[in-house]
Amino acid sequence: MLNIIDKPPLHFNSSVNYAHAYLGALADISTGGKDTKDAVDSGKYPFYVRSDSVKSINSFSKNTEAILTSGDGVGVGKNYHYVNGRFDYHQRVYCLDNFKGVFGKYLYFLFCKNFYKRVIRLSAKNSVDSVRRDMLTEMDVFIPDSIDEQQKIANFLTSVDTKISHLTEKQRLLKDLNSSIKCNHYAATRTSDCPVNNS
Repeated sequence: MLNIIDKPPLHFNSSVNYAHAYLGALADISTGGKDTKDAVDSGKYPFYVRSDSVKSINSFSKNTEAILTSGDGVGVGKNYHYVNGRFDYHQRVYCLDNFKGVFGKYLYFLFCKNFYKRVIRLSAKNSVDSVRRDMLTEMDVFIPDSIDEQQKIANFLTSVDTKISHLTEKQRLLKDLNSSIKCNHYAATRTSDCPVNNS
């Protein structure tokens, strides 16, 4: 831990101190040993590659709680996965696991929020082709010194994400209903084609 500083706006226990720490001190960081061609249809385990999509595979190299992110390609700093269980991962995907002094899901939210800004700042271009290991290990993060406080914040943010997902699905269903009503209306008036829902 480094110097203790002021608390962020979102906190539950006012007596908890916050401090800076380096990511490399909070988690083990490694890359996988698989290639995209190792993916199979309907495999037993999730297979994390350099994209938002998760493929499947019949092997696993980890059985743990972990955070995964692309090490190169268009997904650098833009796609993140949280997993707790058996999985395998691409040779250019970074895995953060074996967390030390930090609640895994809390670190996931913190990492997702800040990592892209860091890699852009360290790059000479507006886009990043690849991630160097030191971009991860030397990333400075801001965490409460209480696991209980970290867990409360992570649980709150998880509930917000769940609510957003439910509302997004509700919006999709309402759009489908809207399209169906329009189609039924135009069918009843003998119009040949249903209107396209562009809303």
